[in-house]
Amino acid sequence: MNLDVLMNSYSNDPRVFKIVDKIVLPEPQHIHLSGLFGSASQFVFSAVFNHPVSSKINHLVILRDAEEAAYFHNTIENLTKALDVFYFPSSFKNKKNFQQLNNSHVMLRTEALTKLSAGGKKKVLVTYAEALFEKVVLSKSLSANIISFKQGEEIKTDELLARFVDHGFSRTDFVYEPGQFAVRGGILDIYSFGNDKPYRIELFGNEIDSIRLFDPETQLSERKLQQVNIIPNVETQFSAGEKVSLLNFLPENTVVWNEDWEFIKQLIEQQEEDLKEAISNPQRSTSEESELNEIKEITEKDFVHASVLQKQIEDDIQLNLGKEAFFHPL
Repeated sequence: MNLDVLMNSYSNDPRVFKIVDKIVLPEPQHIHLSGLFGSASQFVFSAVFNHPVSSKINHLVILRDAEEAAYFHNTIENLTKALDVFYFPSSFKNKKNFQQLNNSHVMLRTEALTKLSAGGKKKVLVTYAEALFEKVVLSKSLSANIISFKQGEEIKTDELLARFVDHGFSRTDFVYEPGQFAVRGGILDIYSFGNDKPYRIELFGNEIDSIRLFDPETQLSERKLQQVNIIPNVETQFSAGEKVSLLNFLPENTVVWNEDWEFIKQLIEQQEEDLKEAISNPQRSTSEESELNEIKEITEKDFVHASVLQKQIEDDIQLNLGKEAFFHPL
């Protein structure tokens, strides 16, 4: 049996129709899906996602760890063939260090938040306990700090470079990771936190002559663009007062899927203990490169307690994928 035939059998299963009928209802629904082994949960999810009745529903999938989330994301991306399916990882390099950022992870988070903030077609976020523990920047704060460029417009270069620095970008000879920019004559390279490749802006005087996407490894241009948005580092450029739980950031028409919430909750509670220890005994980097990717000050206000997340999930339409239902049907 090939993949398309198998996917089609799930899509035409009456039980999938029942799930879809429930998640489009306006009031909260707690649905427990039992007996799902192997990749069955990904097939069920994909069948629900692709059903025409759920065409306006966004989805958040919460799994136990990064490995599970990455596997689930890759599988549903292949099954649904959708473009707006995002892996939403933790910002940090390891679980116990809440200051050292992983720039590639920050980029993935920023891209997902930017796309969600823009609205439009339905979106999917696949995440896990440690990533859910972190608050995210308010949609309005994110939108207000985007720097946009259009081909043909005029810019004030010195003011623009100063703005890049204010937004947390660092100047280098060549850009190779998010958060960097470089200037060589009439060429400005900038690596946004909202895109997986940097932009090359060619200037004719103060006018933008062309905008191209380029490969940071070869430094060769790939394709021309008419307009781009430069997104700042959402983990370092905003105060705790400008951040909310990911569940509060998501649009109202969002369904929450989770696997084994009791275990996920315990992981988040462990993160709470680790955070208290990190605040009491902060560790500073000794290398210059690490300092650029470091949050200078962390507080409990930048994170969400497990009890708060649980209450938020209880108020949503959500589906349990675990063997036991933590949230019992209403």
